[in-house]
Amino acid sequence: MPSRRTARIAALTVAAVCSTVSTVVLTAPAQADAADAVRIHDIQGTTRISPYAGKQVTDVAGIVTGVRTYGSSRGFWIQDPNPDADPATSEGVFVFTSSTPQVAAGDSVTVTGTVSEYVPGGTSTGNQSLTELTKPTVTVLSSGNAVPAATVVNARSVPDAYTPAGDAAAGGSVNGLTLKPKKYALDYYESLEGMNVQVSDTRVVTATDPYTELWVTVKPHENATRRGGTVYGSYTSQNTGRLQIQSLGSTADFPAANVGDTLEGTTAGPLDYNQYGGYTLVANQLGTLDAGGVKKETTDRQSHGELAVATYNVENLDPGDDTFADHAAAIVDHLRSPDIVSLEEIQDNNGATDDGTVAADQTVTKLIDAIVAAGGPRYEWRGIDPENDKDGGEPGGNIRQVFLFNPERVSFTDRAGGDATTAVGVTERHGKAALTVSPGRIDPADAAWDASRKPLAGEFVFRGRTVFVIANHFASKGGDQGLTSQYQPPTRSSETQRHLQATAVNSFVKDLLAKQKNADVVTLGDINDFEFSTTAKLLEDDGALWSAIKSLPKSERYTYDYQGNSQVLDQILISPAIRRGGNFDYDSVHINAEFSDQISDHDPQVLRFRP
Repeated sequence: MPSRRTARIAALTVAAVCSTVSTVVLTAPAQADAADAVRIHDIQGTTRISPYAGKQVTDVAGIVTGVRTYGSSRGFWIQDPNPDADPATSEGVFVFTSSTPQVAAGDSVTVTGTVSEYVPGGTSTGNQSLTELTKPTVTVLSSGNAVPAATVVNARSVPDAYTPAGDAAAGGSVNGLTLKPKKYALDYYESLEGMNVQVSDTRVVTATDPYTELWVTVKPHENATRRGGTVYGSYTSQNTGRLQIQSLGSTADFPAANVGDTLEGTTAGPLDYNQYGGYTLVANQLGTLDAGGVKKETTDRQSHGELAVATYNVENLDPGDDTFADHAAAIVDHLRSPDIVSLEEIQDNNGATDDGTVAADQTVTKLIDAIVAAGGPRYEWRGIDPENDKDGGEPGGNIRQVFLFNPERVSFTDRAGGDATTAVGVTERHGKAALTVSPGRIDPADAAWDASRKPLAGEFVFRGRTVFVIANHFASKGGDQGLTSQYQPPTRSSETQRHLQATAVNSFVKDLLAKQKNADVVTLGDINDFEFSTTAKLLEDDGALWSAIKSLPKSERYTYDYQGNSQVLDQILISPAIRRGGNFDYDSVHINAEFSDQISDHDPQVLRFRP
C-alpha cells in the first residue's frame, strides 16, 4: 500500500544473518538411535517458537523436498516422512546453508546444526519468525527417495477465522499461543511451515509483479470481485484463502499472470514465510496458466452538461520515464479525457536526482504533449512547487499533486499568492465562498504534513458554476505491521498522521461550507487508506464530505491490489450539494492494479456530476 516496493532483492526471501558455509558429508546409510533422536516435529513444536531455539540438535532426519540455489537465502527444506499425530506440529523445516546446497530433492539426510528463529526484515517489522536449522553439517544417507506427499491446501482445509488475538501479557504477540490449525488460518499455515504443500486450480488475485511472485486464493467465493480478485472490506473480516506463490525455478519460466487468470493443475512446493507477504508457497511445480481474459476498462464519456473529475496516481513520473505515451493513452482512451484531472506523484524535472531542483514544468508539459499526440485535449495545468525534500516520497523526487484541466470545458480561477509555505484560506465574494489564493496549499506549516504532500486547492468554473477541488496525497502505510504479523491485531502506526491530515482537510471543507452551504466541493486523490477506515470517517466528519466509491457495489470497491487483497486507497469525496442531488456517476477504472504490465500500481477514479 505503500507505493511500489523499491528496495527489495528480487523475488527472494530475505536471508538470515548467518555466514557459516555448510558442510556436506556423503556417507553410506547409517542407523540412528530413534529413541534419542530429535525429530522435526519436536523442533517445530506446538507454538510459533521452537522449544529448541538457540540449541544444538544432532542428526535431524528428513527427505529433501526443495532446494534454493539462488539469492541470499540459499538452503533447502527437509520433511520427516513419518509424521506424528499432532496437527499443530509441522513436519518440515528450512536448512539455511548460505552457500549453494549440495543436496537434491529426494535425498535422505541428517542435519546437525543450531535451531534459529529468524524474523524476516528484522524484529522491528513485527513479522513472525521462521524456524530454521543454521550452521549445518549435512549427511546424505541416500538419494532418489520419494518426496513426502504434499499436503493439500484448499477451501475445506483453511479455516474461516483468520487469527487469534495476541496475548496481552506478551504485547499482543501470538508467538507463545498453542496453535489451533483447525480454528485459525494463520495457525493452519504455521502448522505447515517448511512442509511440502500443494494447491490446485487456483485463481490469481494479485498479478505477477516485478519480483516474480503472484497471489492466488484457494477460496474462490471469498469476497470475490466481479473481475476475479478478492475484496478487502474490513479490518475484522480477513481473506483467509490468499497465498503468495514464488518459484524455485527460472524466473523466465514464471507466468505473467493477471487477476482472474487461473493456475490450472497442481502448484506444489515448500511453504515458506518471508518479509513481503508472510506465508509463501515456493513452487518446484507450477500449474499451467489459463488466461481469464480480463480487459482494461473504459469509463463513459461525460455528457455536455456533466463535469468529469478524475484522480490518477502516475507513480513517480519524471521526464526520464518511458511511460508518458501509456499514461496519455490511459487518460484519453480509458478515462475519456476528463475535464479536470488530479495527478499524484508528479516528480520534478530531473526525478530522483537530489540537486535542489523542485520545478516540474518539464514533467507536466511532456505529459500534456503526449495527451495531445494521443488525440486528447491540450490541457492546461496548475500546481505549486514544494520546498526541496520536504514532501516525502522518493528522495530528490519532490513529488506533488498537479491539476490538469481542459480549457475548452472548464476555466481555472487564478488568485496570486499561493506558494509552498503560504496557507490558502476561505473568504466570501459576492455572497459565495472563494479561495484567498488559487491554487493554494492547505496549512502547509501544520505538523500533519511533515515529510508529506500538502493538499492543493483550486477554484474552477464550469458552465458558470464554481467548483472547489482539493487534490491530496496522504501519508503512506509504510511502517505498518503486516496482516501476518506476530502481533494481532497488527499495529497501523502510519494512520496517526493520516488522521491528522484528514482532520485538517475536513476543517478546510467546513470553512468552505460555512461560507456557502451548497458549495460544490470535490476532495480527491491517493488517500492511502480504506473507505471504511477512521481516516475516511474523519474526512467525512459531520457530513462535510462523503466517499463516493461507496456508491458502488462492494465487489467493485477497489483501486489497488496488494498481497491478494483488492482494496481502496484512492478516493473521491463529495460535498452534500453534490451528493444530495444524486445525479452523479462514480467509476473505479481498472486499468493497472489487476495487470502484470501495469504502468502505475493505482487505478484512476472518475466522478461525473452536474454542478
